[in-house]
Amino acid sequence: MSDPVEVLDDLRDESDELDRLVGELSEEQWRAPTPAPGWTIAHQIAHLAWTDRAALLAATDADAFAAEAEKAVEAPDRFVDEGAEEGAALPAEELLARWRTGRAQLQETLRAVPPGVRFPWYGPPMSAPAMATARLMETWAHGQDVADALGVVRTPTARLRHVAWIGHRARDYAYLVRGIPAPAEPFRIELQAPDGSLWTYGPEGAAQRVTGPALDFCLLVTQRLHRDDTALVAEGEDAERWLGIAQAFAGPAGGGRTPEGA
Repeated sequence: MSDPVEVLDDLRDESDELDRLVGELSEEQWRAPTPAPGWTIAHQIAHLAWTDRAALLAATDADAFAAEAEKAVEAPDRFVDEGAEEGAALPAEELLARWRTGRAQLQETLRAVPPGVRFPWYGPPMSAPAMATARLMETWAHGQDVADALGVVRTPTARLRHVAWIGHRARDYAYLVRGIPAPAEPFRIELQAPDGSLWTYGPEGAAQRVTGPALDFCLLVTQRLHRDDTALVAEGEDAERWLGIAQAFAGPAGGGRTPEGA
């Protein structure tokens, strides 16, 4: 896990980068479709604002968050879309202001959480650094949808290490949500960072291995790129199978992207 101050700074910077993409969009551009079926750019930002609010509740009012979490239990296939729909219906200026205010409040709150304190979430309880890491992963992933909708190619940064870390940590979750037993042995993951350095996870001598660009790995585990369109190399049947189902996010198994040209 990263240093809490560092990951919160990176979350702030990742959010600011996305803000620069959407801050001057016209109302028409806010309604542009993104690769997520049925979701416009407004839906993407509305989802981030909605999740920031949920995280703020979890960190400050456990009872209020429990009431919100119950909605997820009652409608697991709808509650995320419904939250996005509500925010996307707002005028662009109001939605943008809501997102900016919410993420600033969450930043302030997470920075004040004492070390070791955990608060409830839709999955296991979260510490402040873990929540910040998850929020950064989501901000980056939904930012990719926005960038794709606008035809913008983003420059990968060292902030991807947080996405890669959570993608590695979520390995067994991808099996769990599909009702598949997870492999007992650990995997070795070696990723080439944007600056050419190597990010590694798992024991060096593991038989099951994944190697390749960190950007491709992060796009894959957030399901923004199909396995066939990555430069990732898997050694071992279990490693290859995992790359076909990997997801860094909580919730039901995602459908992922279709291969380019399909």
